[in-house]
Formats: sequence, structure tokens, C-alpha cells
Amino acid sequence: MTFEEIKALDEQYVMHAYSRFPVAIERGKGATLQSTDGREYIDFTAGIGVASLGYADEGWMSAVTEQAGKLAHVSNLFYTEPYAKTAQKLCQRTGMSNVMFANSGAEANEAMIKLARKWSFDKYGKGRGTIITLHNSFHGRTITTLAATGQEKFHNYFFPFTEGFRYADANDLNSVEAVAGHDVCAVMMELIQGEGGVLPLERTFVQEVADLCAKRDWLLLIDEVQTGVGRTGSLFAFQQYGIQPDVVSFAKGIAGGLPFGGVMANQKCREVFAPGTHGTTFGGNPIAAAAACHVLDRINDHFLAQVQKKGDYLREQTEALDLPCLGATRGMGLMIGVEVREGWTNRELAAKLIEHGLLVLTAGPGLRFLPPLVITQEEMDKGLAILKETLG
Repeated sequence: MTFEEIKALDEQYVMHAYSRFPVAIERGKGATLQSTDGREYIDFTAGIGVASLGYADEGWMSAVTEQAGKLAHVSNLFYTEPYAKTAQKLCQRTGMSNVMFANSGAEANEAMIKLARKWSFDKYGKGRGTIITLHNSFHGRTITTLAATGQEKFHNYFFPFTEGFRYADANDLNSVEAVAGHDVCAVMMELIQGEGGVLPLERTFVQEVADLCAKRDWLLLIDEVQTGVGRTGSLFAFQQYGIQPDVVSFAKGIAGGLPFGGVMANQKCREVFAPGTHGTTFGGNPIAAAAACHVLDRINDHFLAQVQKKGDYLREQTEALDLPCLGATRGMGLMIGVEVREGWTNRELAAKLIEHGLLVLTAGPGLRFLPPLVITQEEMDKGLAILKETLG
């Protein structure tokens, strides 16, 4: 189909909950995409951090098709091998105790919130279900995860929101302590605030919050939906912060393009969910789990070192371009934020770059680069050349 034909179907039959750029993507290879009119685009988005191994990866396709030929779905009423192996790989590489699978980041965060509240209820009874999150955070688009999100612009339209959240300032332990109370059961944080602008939390602050949680007997909940699965140069970002969380959520890149997510719990929290207290029809789906197994096998120490190296290169080269509309970069690994200077808007710049063949994202007031973790040197250089030619 042509772009115009696809757009016409979208206009007539699809709810307009998204503001799409005028491109219809048909296929891809590595970190290069091709539109329906045959034009190539360098991808600095990875489907918002999902396509961890890029596009048309042969190993990933083999894992998915082999599993599809054996078993697509049977529900969680029965055992299957792929989800069990995925859980083993995650726990052995993180020091966590067990895993529950879901389908998306929002669902994973919902499960994490439920787990924290049930853990507190089981130990302390009613009245201790409040969770502290941070201003400028983003945790999902369900009613409850919107309530957990510390950005006022998301707190509209869908009233009433779920109660039981209070917000503190990032990198300010006094702010966290100021909103604490006897009703608190947990603190929930992104270690890099992704949608808020790719803003890494300070290591000292994170460790202070971890100490405070231990002191107050709160759970430390880490939202790794965007930062996890190699994105920051370690399997999970918390492994670079010198902490061991009680519960960690994950999604996006875990299955390389298929809907998959979940929560990992430590030993203290491993028995919180009993049969009937939480569930999901598709969580641990065999095809998605087989994809996740392959992704985790690929993300070894050498792979992660390359992610760090590529991230350093992209940040250094982007700043070296000295473009009038862009300022400093920030982030970890291949999760990169770029300042947009006064006089320009990130949406305006993203549209220009896409028009000239480079797909980028916005985040907060800046730009955001989340390329596939397998992006090549040639693809990075092509993207940087487009950046220079378009915005220079």
C-alpha cells in the first residue's frame, strides 16, 4: 500500500490518540528503516526503546519463528519452557529472587504498585499504602500509573485518579522526607527520567533513598521500563548505582519488538503474590518469552561494553557539531537526551530531522536518542551527518 492509502485507512478507522509524523514504515534492517515509498531512514528511536536488536535480526527471527511453529499461547494455567528460562536468566544476572511477567511497561508498573501495597498490608495491615514518586517522573498511561506519574500535565481528563501517591523532588532527600508519613509503604523511581527529559538521578541521592527505605521499612521500587535490558550499558541501570532494589519493573527492549514486560522481586518480596492475587492472560507468552531469551543471551558483557562505547561516541560527536539549536547532552549508554536551545522546539527539530532521513524522539523540552543497541558505526555516522546537514 502507498502512504496515502495507509493514511486514509488511519483517518477513517483508527482513533486519533497519536500525532504521527508523515511517514509510513514498511521494513527495516539493523538500525535502518525503509518507508513505503522506498526512502531510507536512520533510526535513533528503536520504536521508543523497544527494538533492542534492531530490525530483521536473523537470530531473533529464528527464535520467534521456531517457537511460533511449536506453541503460540496456552495461558498461565500451564507450564511452558520459554518463560521459565527467561525468569532464570533475569534472576541469575540481577541477584533478584523471582519474576512475574506482563505485557507492557504500564502493566509491569501496575503489578509493582500492587505488590508493594500487598506486601505492606500483609505485614502492617490497612492504612499504609502510599507510594512516594518523583516530580517529572513517568510511569505509564493507565489510571493508576498516571496517578504515579509526577507530571501535572498528565493529571487531567480522567478523574478520579487512583489515590495513594505523593511526589518529591529528584535529587533532594529532604523533599522525600518532607512528604513521608506513617502511611508510606514504598518509594518508586526511574533512575533516568525518560519522558521527563532523559535526566539521570544523582548516584548519592539514589543511595540515600535506598538507605531511607531500609530504615523506614519501605520498599525500594525501581522502574526500569526504559532504562533496562542493556539500554544504559549494563543489563539494568540499578547495577550502575550500587543498590539492590526490592522490586524492579521492565518491558520495552526485553523481547526485541514483541509486547513483553514484568517485575522482578527480591527474596523479601518473592511470596507476596499468591494464586489469585494478580494475573494476566498473555504474560509470559511463549513466543515473546522465546524472543526475550534470545535478547538476554545476546546482551553479554562484550555487547554491553559496546553500548557504552557507542553512547559515548554519539554524545561526543553530537556536541562536537556545535549546532546553534542544540546544547549539552546527558544520559547513560544509548539513552541520550539533547538540550534544545531557546528559540526552537523539540517537535519542530524532530520533524525537520525526520524529513531529512533521521528518526528521533522528543522528551521533556529536549530531543531523545534511543537507537537500536546494535547500531553500527556507519549508521551512527550517517545519522550524525543528517543532524549536521539539517540543523547546521
